[in-house]
Amino acid sequence: MSSEHPELSGYEPADSSRPLRGRRMVLLMRVTVVLGLVALIVPGVLTTLSIASATAARSCAAAVARYYPQAVGLDARFELSGAGGFGWQCYAIDLNERQTFVVPLGIIPGPFRVPAGTAT
Repeated sequence: MSSEHPELSGYEPADSSRPLRGRRMVLLMRVTVVLGLVALIVPGVLTTLSIASATAARSCAAAVARYYPQAVGLDARFELSGAGGFGWQCYAIDLNERQTFVVPLGIIPGPFRVPAGTAT
């Protein structure tokens, strides 16, 4: 037995025109890779959206309680061009089901904080 490694010596087999893998195998590998990437990415996106939605609802509830205590409901939703710009927006809903813009919550909603300089 030789101690040399033929794959490192630059040796090519005589029939190098034939591909290493057939079309079916390449297609199967591509489909497997795409499905694997989707299986890794989709749960992360769904989790992020769920957490952002819950955080926006809690922040909106605090802002509505602070600025519109007479409101009967609230609506926190993501808007591309809302009253507060791009991101999550908070609306208070009154008895007549009219929506009043309360505060923008930003692209990534966080806890509601009373702005500095306002009376508590």
